[in-house]
Amino acid sequence: MKKYVCIISLLCLLVACAGNKQNGTAKKPAALPAVEDVVMYQVNLRVFAPEKSLRAVESRLDSIQALGINVVWFMPLNEVGQEKSVNSPYCVKDYKSVNPEFGTLDEFKGLVGACHQKGMSVIIDWVANHTSWDNAWIANKAWYTQDAAGNIISPAGTGWNDVADLDFDNQEMRLAMIDAMKFWVTEIGIDGFRCDAADFVPFDFWKQALDSLRAIPEHPLLMLAEGKRRDHFDAGFDMNYSWDFLETLRDVLVKEAPATALFHTDKAEYDTIPVGKVKLRFTTNHDEAAKMSPVKEFEDARGSMAAFVLTTYLHGGALIYGSQEVGYPEAINFFTYVPVDWTANGDLYQEYQRLMALYNEYPAIRKGEMKPFANADVLLFEKQDGKGRVLVAVNVRNREVSVALPQEWSGHVSKDLYSGSEQKLETELNLPAYQYRIFKF
Repeated sequence: MKKYVCIISLLCLLVACAGNKQNGTAKKPAALPAVEDVVMYQVNLRVFAPEKSLRAVESRLDSIQALGINVVWFMPLNEVGQEKSVNSPYCVKDYKSVNPEFGTLDEFKGLVGACHQKGMSVIIDWVANHTSWDNAWIANKAWYTQDAAGNIISPAGTGWNDVADLDFDNQEMRLAMIDAMKFWVTEIGIDGFRCDAADFVPFDFWKQALDSLRAIPEHPLLMLAEGKRRDHFDAGFDMNYSWDFLETLRDVLVKEAPATALFHTDKAEYDTIPVGKVKLRFTTNHDEAAKMSPVKEFEDARGSMAAFVLTTYLHGGALIYGSQEVGYPEAINFFTYVPVDWTANGDLYQEYQRLMALYNEYPAIRKGEMKPFANADVLLFEKQDGKGRVLVAVNVRNREVSVALPQEWSGHVSKDLYSGSEQKLETELNLPAYQYRIFKF
């Protein structure tokens, strides 16, 4: 009997170990979100902790997930070069390492697994255009751009003197770069890349790299290009940056351009990309937050939330930069540690949470067909996907305004999605400064 008990115990132990392996760092998310369903959260590790920030991020995964996030983007994790350094995370010393400031490679692998267990995919920043001056690659002088005298140079016209410019005419360098990218997919289990300064890197390299990465079996990937070139999508990227929309947003909210300018820019951006691809829209990111907090750029917290609804609800492609959900009021220099109080402005956090819950619950909001209505002071539009109709009104002014509602909505009993209450709409809607309303037909 003891023999049988031992055998049964051993079998149970083996089953448990197998279960632990399945639930550990190797576990993949059930599915990578469709590109039009992406809700992305950008992690600047230097706002989470002065050291061991990977652990600090892991302790906040529930709060990140509660924002409706399904993709977590980590800014560069790699060890930072020391020669000519300004401590930029975009100055990569080793493409297969983790900066000791943040933690270890094993800790990041565990963090990827923790994200996957919560149904969130992980992408990391990839700095392809340049390396640090003390990267081991620098021994291969032919891998770098050189001046007429044969000296390795920084990227021309950028002022990025802490980094050395890579030469994409060199095929050995290309293969080494692709090998390093594959490492993070096959060995660490990430789900894609946000490719830094993508406009600086030639199309044919991106095509070569993405073809190679997408050939990895059982590893679907999300690829985001930091840039606005049309050929990014021909190379295989799923998303690129919506810089033009951000500039128009500033024109409308800060310089009082007509609200309808946002419709024109939205159409112009999407007319230039293939169907099924997405422009990443944002009110801030690490570069923009380094200049000014969105709560100051857009007048106050109310202006920043009006801007967020405009960028997110009009055409999808949602991004939250870690710190904006608590209304951090100052600029953030991502070259150094900047402490953020994650308990500040709980009401603002809950507002982001509610907005993104609606965004995820109603497909019409994020990817329905959009019907615009012209008004200079209110961005008024309808979204419809065959299953439901949603009307969104955003006051783009720091004063109360009124807007005439479309005939088919006027006099109709509609549900206010944010509050959950029902009301009969009048012929006009009065909106206090920067207020937004979201109705379901």
